[in-house]
Amino acid sequence: MSPLIEINDPAFAGANTILIDSRGGQDSYQRYLAGHLKNAIYADLDQHLAAKVTNASIGGRHPLPDVEAFAALLAAWGITPESRIIIYDDKSGAFSAARLWWMLRAIGHQQVQVLNGGLQAAIKANVVLSTGAHTPVPVKAYHTHGYYAGTVDIEEAGAAAQDENRLVIDVRETPRYLGQTEPIDQIAGHIPGAVNLPYVLNLDGNGKYLPAEILRSMYLDAIGDVAQDEVIVHCGSGVTACHTLLGMAYAGITEPKLYVGSWSEWSRRDLPMSTSERY
Repeated sequence: MSPLIEINDPAFAGANTILIDSRGGQDSYQRYLAGHLKNAIYADLDQHLAAKVTNASIGGRHPLPDVEAFAALLAAWGITPESRIIIYDDKSGAFSAARLWWMLRAIGHQQVQVLNGGLQAAIKANVVLSTGAHTPVPVKAYHTHGYYAGTVDIEEAGAAAQDENRLVIDVRETPRYLGQTEPIDQIAGHIPGAVNLPYVLNLDGNGKYLPAEILRSMYLDAIGDVAQDEVIVHCGSGVTACHTLLGMAYAGITEPKLYVGSWSEWSRRDLPMSTSERY
């Protein structure tokens, strides 16, 4: 199953399909109420897809929620391991939708896709939006294997960035990577040895992912001779990195891992940092 789905795919009308409207920001619920795909469940980045932050130097600004708490949430949403899930957001999938896709894949859920182009693609296709909230029907339990697969911690990310046989990719905008600006975290720069491949390069002018073959060429050019399971992707807080991990999966590159804490954790640890490109 492709990790991406188009708005005209018949699966949207499938009896076992569960739609999730996954957004972020303080007004995310108000935006959801104002217009969402019919029967879409509301999911919020901070409320549902991240643990409460007590200290961003441990886990970053969007640490993963406890696996069992996430499983309980899925059950409350009426999701079983057999459910087909389609996720979208209003940021071309670059924000919470890709994060939720990655979380589901990391606990072993197989049938999950992200709407290519997000809510904007639905609007362009003249899909009639619903207002108000959709209330899902809960199920008893969602059983997981008990952990998020495909993650690395701060120590492994730092060591990998200094290892010529491994690769750390920073998907933030280049000015942030180069330390020219930092609108969110306290210190500007990047992990020494990390390369920059901004997530916006995944998208075309309409906010959709580029064709798989173009993405694959771009990613493989960046990865070079490094084994795919030795690639680590990160961003500011482990959210937009998932956009690139989704793009990689779409391009047939499925082994790279996520450093969840990302720059928001690294920059708060009094660790070495760089403002120079890696060549």
